[in-house]
Amino acid sequence: MNVPTLTLPWLPEGRTLMLPGRGETFVRVHRHADPAAPWLLLLHGWTASADVQFFTAYEGLAAHYSFVAVDHRGHGRGMRSARAFQLEDAADDAAAVVEQLGIGPVITIGYSMGGPISLHLARRHPALVRAMVVQATALEWRATRIERVRWKTVRLIGPLMRSWAYPRWLRFGLTKLLGVGHELEAFVPWVEAETRRGDPLAIVQAGRALSRYDARPWASSLGMPAAALLTTRDRLVLPSKQRELARALRAHVVEVDGDHLVTLESPVAYRDATVALVDHLTGRGASTAAAAS
Repeated sequence: MNVPTLTLPWLPEGRTLMLPGRGETFVRVHRHADPAAPWLLLLHGWTASADVQFFTAYEGLAAHYSFVAVDHRGHGRGMRSARAFQLEDAADDAAAVVEQLGIGPVITIGYSMGGPISLHLARRHPALVRAMVVQATALEWRATRIERVRWKTVRLIGPLMRSWAYPRWLRFGLTKLLGVGHELEAFVPWVEAETRRGDPLAIVQAGRALSRYDARPWASSLGMPAAALLTTRDRLVLPSKQRELARALRAHVVEVDGDHLVTLESPVAYRDATVALVDHLTGRGASTAAAAS
């Protein structure tokens, strides 16, 4: 019987960290050869993992920056806890990672759910955050009655993730999203397997936490440099909501033509936009241009 080969993308070193008083978690760590290179903290979205969310940007960021990518509790290889998932706890986990590695202050890159976690981190641990990049995310997802009704269906995700059909459904969806001949086609089995690492109960709880999230009263008071990646065809996090967040943070905006899964659908555009946003916050782009002139 022939077993298909699992094709892996480039991944940074994986580490298991014990966070005192919190538990054991998993991170990817890349340390740039230049010790002065800024540190980035990558915070993934709901149902994903750090690898699934950011593998298409890893090499682009690694060329110029050091970074650590965290698997949130209940997601990927992240911490398992009897405590119900809370965004604030995920932010405190991330703070504990930064402190344990001694890498702060960091620039956060928060995709989707990683955006709220990034904002909570900046609010609760401001000394650890230098600047923020928010991507495909919002101040809230509960302003309208329709949104609140939709969130009530989140409990259905648990049984779906536990069903025998879930792996096939995932692989079918990924194959349809990417299409034949897509540059990431060979990674579909790996992405499917990585996505299935999440704990169904924790992911349902994370969805409920997102349904209650509302940073409108306090986001504008964070007062730190920010940049935003706006996905212009996003049907999950509407572009109008993304713009509202960017205005609240007074963020520099880069738009990418894509839906919520743009990290997979258009990996080069996503990678280039992410690097450009970090360059804007660090001044690397301006320094490079000045050196060339």
